[in-house]
Amino acid sequence: MRTSNHLIGVLNFLTFLLSIPILGGGIWLSSRANNTDCLKFLQWPLIIIGISIMVVSLAGFAGACYRNTFLLRLYLVVMFCVIAVLIGFIIFAYVVTDKGSGRSVVNKGYLDYYLEDYSGWLEERVASDAYWGKISSCIRDSKVCRKLARNFNDQPETADMFSQRKLTSVQVCSQPETADMFSQRKLTSVQSGCCKPPTDCNFVYQNETVWMSGAGLIANNPDCTKWNNDQQELCYSCDSCKAGVLASLKKSWRKVSVINIIVMIILVIVYIVAYYAYRNNRRMDNDEPYGEARMTKTQPSAFHL
Repeated sequence: MRTSNHLIGVLNFLTFLLSIPILGGGIWLSSRANNTDCLKFLQWPLIIIGISIMVVSLAGFAGACYRNTFLLRLYLVVMFCVIAVLIGFIIFAYVVTDKGSGRSVVNKGYLDYYLEDYSGWLEERVASDAYWGKISSCIRDSKVCRKLARNFNDQPETADMFSQRKLTSVQVCSQPETADMFSQRKLTSVQSGCCKPPTDCNFVYQNETVWMSGAGLIANNPDCTKWNNDQQELCYSCDSCKAGVLASLKKSWRKVSVINIIVMIILVIVYIVAYYAYRNNRRMDNDEPYGEARMTKTQPSAFHL
């Protein structure tokens, strides 16, 4: 009996530890929601699941230490529900992030993003006017585009502005970034979608966040007319910006889902072992010899040799 209780206690302590990466994944998504992804409801399921596993594990641990059968039963029932919810969340995360990815651009280090490449529940939620106003405001406040640009006196620096600067001996060796240099930069999906016009618009590069209409043909892309050099506007209203946010969400969710799958597999194994340890506890409480049935005959057989 003591051995089974010790085993259940150790298993509950292990599930308590497993709740930490799940809770950490939710907190990480929360930090990205405030700075990059800007969708602030996606982290709560993970945080709730992590806290639930943590609380249930403590209840099971207490039940094992104090031989409280009710707490052990509660642990098994609630943990089964939590594992089922975690499996459902993993499946949901993969389904809603299944479609869409960036498109490669010839001779460019970054990808371009198009909203028509995405579909489903997450795309509809991000693209809806009710949510996009808050998301775009969050992206603007995070200053993700200002971090991309090289600013001088809080203004995007052009080649003319660079030539008027008084440089130190170290800075004199540097040069303002050219279009060719910019084209080889590795931009995040949000930077590519929100901080520059789509490549097929054929705009002329001035600096990282200032682009002018070129003399060539402009693609039949609505985002070309939405681009604005105003640093408070840029391409925040573009479909490419929405697609960039979706690509960032997909990347974040996939990273967290990998951790969740590993934790879920370990939780299932731990749950099975805990269940059999609990059954062994009950058998020992009832004084049942291992492997024997408790059936007895109500009357002796009348047949004798």
